[in-house]
Amino acid sequence: MTEQQGGQNGGQQDGSTPPEPKPFTPITSQDDLNRIIADRVSRERGKFADYGDLKAKAGRLDEIEQANKSEIERANDRVTKAEAEAAKVPSLVAGQLREHLVKLHGISTEDADLFLTASDPETLLKQVDRLVDRGSQRKKQGNHVPREGANPTSSGGDDMRSFTNELFGRALKE
Repeated sequence: MTEQQGGQNGGQQDGSTPPEPKPFTPITSQDDLNRIIADRVSRERGKFADYGDLKAKAGRLDEIEQANKSEIERANDRVTKAEAEAAKVPSLVAGQLREHLVKLHGISTEDADLFLTASDPETLLKQVDRLVDRGSQRKKQGNHVPREGANPTSSGGDDMRSFTNELFGRALKE
């Protein structure tokens, strides 16, 4: 592309009218070609003259981001550690609560190992309530055997019939 074409296509960016282009003159020597190329290269380098400054600023920004990133990573590590410790707290509380409830309600260690398996306090309390409730229901009902201690009476009659009724445990109805 020649200087004249570059002037026409490049245009002014500030909205003013471009200067009148020079008339085209053919390149006749190597010196003319070198001069034209050097002018073009210097114009292009002028566009990127602040590239070194921008590169330095970008490097500094990367350093700052890395410093902030490491702070963020440290904060994330602290949060992760705190969450892990917080997750352990309910199980520790549940363990102490379990021991307390076993002593309070007089639950045997075998029953506690078998029935009190919850790791959170709320479920553990529900398990203890159910276990204690079952024990109290068993005490209310007691050991009940129907017709225990009751001897059926015979309606009179012969001895053989009463002997047979006692032997087989049932009364024959007449």
